[in-house]
Amino acid sequence: MRGSMLTKLGAGALAGLLLASAASAGELSFWTWRQEDKGQYQQLFQDFNKTSPDVRIGFEAFEPQSYQTVLSTALAAGKGPDVIHVRAYGGLEQFAKAGYLAALDPASTPELANFTPSALGSSSLRSDQRVYAIPFASQTLGILINTEVLEKANLKEAATWDDFLKLAKALKDKGVIPLANGTATAFMAEILTQTMTASFLGPDFPSEIAAGKATFEDPRYAAALQHLIELKDYFPPGFTGIDYPTSQQLFLSGRAAMLVGGSFEIANFRRQNPNLKIDFVAPPAPSATAPRLVSLFYDGGYAVNAKTGNREDALKLVRFMGTKGFGDRFSALLGNISPIKGVAIQDPLLAKVASLNQTSVPYITLVYFRYQDPTGSTLLQGAVQKMMAGQVTPADVGKELTAGIATYYEPFKKK
Repeated sequence: MRGSMLTKLGAGALAGLLLASAASAGELSFWTWRQEDKGQYQQLFQDFNKTSPDVRIGFEAFEPQSYQTVLSTALAAGKGPDVIHVRAYGGLEQFAKAGYLAALDPASTPELANFTPSALGSSSLRSDQRVYAIPFASQTLGILINTEVLEKANLKEAATWDDFLKLAKALKDKGVIPLANGTATAFMAEILTQTMTASFLGPDFPSEIAAGKATFEDPRYAAALQHLIELKDYFPPGFTGIDYPTSQQLFLSGRAAMLVGGSFEIANFRRQNPNLKIDFVAPPAPSATAPRLVSLFYDGGYAVNAKTGNREDALKLVRFMGTKGFGDRFSALLGNISPIKGVAIQDPLLAKVASLNQTSVPYITLVYFRYQDPTGSTLLQGAVQKMMAGQVTPADVGKELTAGIATYYEPFKKK
């Protein structure tokens, strides 16, 4: 999920927030980086008030880019909100490790049973394996298709890599940009890489990496990266200078037929163009018999400030956010997939994405290597940008990624 509406925050405003964040019984503050979701959260809080009518909840949003810093500053001062929208994996660990978040367990939060181990893992501290937040959304990486463009070209989506290249060539021959992606925005270069290499690497490669049984110098990784280079002719002209917003507009306008991205784009694109005919598919497989693998990650969670003055109500709200009723409404209002078991997804396209998740692999650099610097994401983004610009080879990318992670990850260190 990506934020769009930004809230300006100066030093004076921050000081005011620090003073204002102390809670009293019946009042809760909720901080997030998602200003654009304010209306939907107000509806969700109204649902909460049906069973807890005496609790008032204040919604405060901050710039996505500065949210971690603002939150860290407030929590370090012993302040901050009562209930915190936290990011997942390494984004959560910095706060949980510092003792700023209250640990959740089955006794205090029975709703933890509503989540899979992988979902809870995204909100857990690696050192103590305790859970510190209720996960709020899963995201899936795949290919978005402007189906109207494909229909006009009398073409259909491709299931295998060879057919995908034929589809891309046919679109290009008809004057349509096959793929809207550029590589100027670093995180989108990483998403492009994870999405389009997953099926080539196969279902076992991520666990081999996580267990230290393989590194990114594995020949399989270089071979998978080589396929990205095969796509260079089908990106927009000058794709190394094309940034994320430009890619989105190429797709939305119909100038490009496909965008390699995430399910988080669906709600955003629908807000911008309610008439957009859109599909979401898994990336092509190496062969007709191989699985088409999407990549899955969790976006963040809801946590209780360890120093809240209203722990009872804060925990009550977080527990509510772990119920099926909340998940049903969350998916319906926000157009994202709730990770809560048994959630009913009414939107056909979101339901399709949820189905694709049954054949998924973890988003490797985010799930396993975004805890320490240099993060796997930072290393991969820069290396792939250079590879797509023709400056380094796929083997060089794997070597650079492995060497950077080896500075803190023992299994990657050469004996």
